Formats: sequence, structure tokens, C-alpha cells
Amino acid sequence: MTELSRTKSSPVPLGTLIGREIRNGRVEKPFVKYGQAGLAKKGEDYFLIKTDCLRVPGDASTAFSVFAIFDGHNGISAAIFAKESLLSNVLSAIPQDISRDAWLQALPRALVVGFVKTDIEFQQKGETSGTTATFVLVDGWTITVASVGDSRCILDTQGGVVSLLTVDHRLEENAEERERVTASGGEVGRLNVFGGNEVGPLRCWPGGLCLSRSIGDTDVGEFIVPIPHVKQVKLSNAGGRLIIASDGIWDALSSNMAAQSCRGLPAELAAKLVVKEALRSRGLKDDTTCLVVDIIPSDLPVLPPTPRKKHNMLTSLLFFGKKSEKTVNKATNKLSAVGVVEELFEEGSAMLTERLGKDFPLNKNSGIFRCAVCQVDQPPGDGLSVNSGPFFSPASNPWEGPFLCTNCRKKKDAMEGKRPSKTTLIA
Repeated sequence: MTELSRTKSSPVPLGTLIGREIRNGRVEKPFVKYGQAGLAKKGEDYFLIKTDCLRVPGDASTAFSVFAIFDGHNGISAAIFAKESLLSNVLSAIPQDISRDAWLQALPRALVVGFVKTDIEFQQKGETSGTTATFVLVDGWTITVASVGDSRCILDTQGGVVSLLTVDHRLEENAEERERVTASGGEVGRLNVFGGNEVGPLRCWPGGLCLSRSIGDTDVGEFIVPIPHVKQVKLSNAGGRLIIASDGIWDALSSNMAAQSCRGLPAELAAKLVVKEALRSRGLKDDTTCLVVDIIPSDLPVLPPTPRKKHNMLTSLLFFGKKSEKTVNKATNKLSAVGVVEELFEEGSAMLTERLGKDFPLNKNSGIFRCAVCQVDQPPGDGLSVNSGPFFSPASNPWEGPFLCTNCRKKKDAMEGKRPSKTTLIA
């Protein structure tokens, strides 16, 4: 990618931008500039950059971008598979021929479906590796982030406030996830060594994984779930910077340190500096992969330097107007102020029932239903759930969620601890 020169440009007054939005009914689509850097220790980090995605095939005005990092463990197979399959699985779960607003509103649920479907497909291969996944879609000023594991995405706005858009799924630090894993049938504890001493971070047994959510990891048990935390925000027309990185970066740098280390620099150089700062701080202990993504107002060639943070009401209230899932479908005419981000959606539940909801769209073909996860059409008699329908699972009570095929219902039950998951104990 050709990097733009760091030319000095006068900032556009907020009044001008608001006036343009009022006159045109919209703010012009921003530029998206990115950079990537990394150093390999084990060679298990993979990343995805795709800036030519289209919501409507053949219509360049519907373009959006995808940036993702996959940090593999116990091998590279799961990371490679997720890189190659996750995007298509997400997009296949979004209804066709809908407006952009409806498309954005459908994304959170489609991301859950895509993560679970990718996990099911990979586990059918019979391999035991696993991977984290931090998956970011940028459509205009709207950013949607889905993640499992401990890779991280942060947002640095022009107000000088750094915000975490992901949740770390490390058992050591996440009490809610520890409770969920044990309630589902897993055991959480440290590694026992000879003499009865416990060492290292908290892990899930069997398998010894430090994470509570991932894609793959067939040998660990299905209470380690692929259901992602999802957050969707809308930037102000001042733009902002995303830093997406694997834990090799975050084990060495805090979110603020990473953001401050590269402010005012083009994205490509910024990514290199974040990796360099992590290496200087901790050394090369793990794979370090970093993506820097700048969402830049169309009037500016590069993201302007972030001014020194002042403690006032504007910068202290980064997110405003959080909408619940019930109200997310309502249009809003509020204008974002500089440095303020509107939160559109956030949900982190590991329960598939809660994440899919009751109104998942069904195939309109007469007498045929589509599985909400694997997207396969089949007669309702072959499935195990329809809204208020007569289909029962032999493993658990009926539920009022969308139609699930037999295999996907079994997966749901296993993740919720309603049946023993098939695990392999490795001596």
C-alpha cells in the first residue's frame, strides 16, 4: 500500500461538518488507511485485510472493509481455517436485499452465527488446534468488532480517549467466564507440579487452555465456546484510529501505551512502532502482530495529531446514548460531537439462545426451514426447534429460538452444559 505523505492540513471546523451533514442528510464516507507489522516467535499468528468487500455485489458505493487477527495455539490449522472461512460464514447469515441500516443491525447476530458455524466446520475436520479471533468490520463511520480469546481491538479518538472494543476471555482475569465454564462442566485450576504446588495462570481442564472462548480446541471441551463478544459503535465525523493486535502486543503494552506510542503517524509506520515498543518493553516472548486502521474524514489526507487530553465533560464521556438490543432498530438523528462515539450495540453473553433471539429470519420457501447457524435448508421434521413449534430435542427441553438442525442443536446443548461434550484426554 502506498502511504500518504504526512502533509500538514488545517482541521475542518465542527460547524462546517455539521452544516454539511444537515444539508446533505449524511456525512461523506471517510477514507480508510491501514498498516500492518509483526514479528514471529512461533509462527501461529495470522491476519486478514480485505478492503474491497461489497454489501451489494457490483455496487462500489456499498464497499466495506474487514480487518482480523487470528492467534493460533496447539498448531496453526484453526487459525488458517478461520482466516479462510469466517468472513463468508458471517456474510451468509445476513439476509439479502436489505438496506444498509438493516444490514448493520443484522451484523451482530450474523457474527455470532459465523463464529459458531466456523467452529463447527473446523471441529468436523478432527484436528485439535485452536485460535483466538478478533474480527473488525468498518462500514463508513460504523465499526463492528467481534472477538473470542485475548487478542484485542482498541479505539483512539481525536478527543484523546482510548477505549477497549473487546473483552479478554482469559480465565485468570474474567470471573464471569470462570463461573460459566465450571457451571457448564469444566474445571478451572492452575497447573499442578510434583509436590502439589500450583503454578502459572488459571486453566480449563481437560486440555489446560487459559482461554474460555476460542474457535477449535476440540480436545478441550465444548464449554470453551466460539460465541463472540460483539460491540458496534459509530464514530464522530472527526474519525479515529483502531489498533488490533495479538496478545504478544498486549502482554507488553497497555492500551494507552500502544495508542500513545504511534499518535500523529501514518498507519503503516504506526503499526511498526507499536511492535517495536512491545519488543523494547518485553522482548520477543510471543508472536506479535499489529494492524492499525485509520478512519479519516474525506477532507484530510491523514488523521490529524490527537490534541493533548483535557479533563472536561466532552472527553470524559466517550460513549453516549447506548442503545439496547430492543431499541437498536430505531433510527437516530443525533449528530456526534468531536471525540464522542455513539455506542450502537454491545453483547457478550455466551448463551447461544440469548444471542440468536426469537425472530431469526426463516427461509420463506413453503414447508422448508433454514438452520439459523449452518444455513442449511431442510424440512422442519428433521430439525429440533422452531418458534413455538412442536419440535423437541432428546437432550433437553424445547426452546423458543429459531430453527436449528440436529447437529447445531447438539452443539448448542454442549456449549450450555446440557450434555457431556466429547473430550479427549491427552496424557
